[in-house]
Amino acid sequence: MEIKKVETNKKQYLDLLLLADEQENMIDLYLERGTMYVLEDDGVKAECVVTDEGDGILELKNIAVEPDFQGKGYGKALMDYIIQAYMGQYTVLQVGTGDSPSTIPFYESCGFRRHHLVKNFFTDHYDHPIYECGVQLVDMVYLQREL
Repeated sequence: MEIKKVETNKKQYLDLLLLADEQENMIDLYLERGTMYVLEDDGVKAECVVTDEGDGILELKNIAVEPDFQGKGYGKALMDYIIQAYMGQYTVLQVGTGDSPSTIPFYESCGFRRHHLVKNFFTDHYDHPIYECGVQLVDMVYLQREL
């Protein structure tokens, strides 16, 4: 298993990015200003994008694992890498996500705690309803952990 920084042609991973953020123009808002990493293990299995949000905050904008390889520790390995790589450079790692039973427990298992909500984020910023586990996402839940 190897984690590599992606410097150019980040859109080659668009299919993977769209698993975590299903509207391309929303991805475009952070992809080029963000730092992207891919996890390879006999092919690319996962990716993530982090951005500097100022005031010591690093934000995880996108993390996704190929569907056939979810639940095998690739997302956790990528998260552990980010935490170690940026520890000491930032004070907080935060992530914004939908209030979904498929994502919140993952982040909580990585040491994140709920911090605040952005009401109606998904209904205000996406051109179609987004569903996870049969539930429409409405509010953005921000979780944070210390670095």
